[in-house]
Amino acid sequence: MSHPVAETAPGEHVDALALVRDTIAAAAGPSEAGRRAVEILYERFPNYDWVGIYWIEPSGTELVLGPWTGPEPTEHTRIPIGTGICGAAAASGQTEIIDDVNLDPRYLACFTTTRSEIVVPIHHEGKVVGEIDIDGNDPAAFGPPDARFLEEVAALLAPLRPREEEPT
Repeated sequence: MSHPVAETAPGEHVDALALVRDTIAAAAGPSEAGRRAVEILYERFPNYDWVGIYWIEPSGTELVLGPWTGPEPTEHTRIPIGTGICGAAAASGQTEIIDDVNLDPRYLACFTTTRSEIVVPIHHEGKVVGEIDIDGNDPAAFGPPDARFLEEVAALLAPLRPREEEPT
């Protein structure tokens, strides 16, 4: 299996991807795996100033905040699909890289320190089931190598998505 990050990313992305993969495999369950993956991203990359995972809730109309880490919680724990940068990425299924959130009218302000954002959808069986949301305190903190890396991380996270209870 080809791993685009291994072929094109800086060494720190390759190392972090391997660590995320190993951590998910060793975790006691999906919640712990998601929490540890978020922590790894936050700890390994100084420009990742707030890292969270949003999952699409069962009705498919809202993103619900899952594991996150950063200096403070966000007030945006539920985001309608199509609203804000996160909602736009969930609706389109495309990665969003915003160099200056102050210039994007879709931005839902979370922190006064945030200047840039990257949102990477998590796909499973052809549909968006969640996303990785990362804020940066510097303008243009993210680029194509981050997108490729985080798309690989998203693929590892897809099986962790919350599932509806099966009827008994």
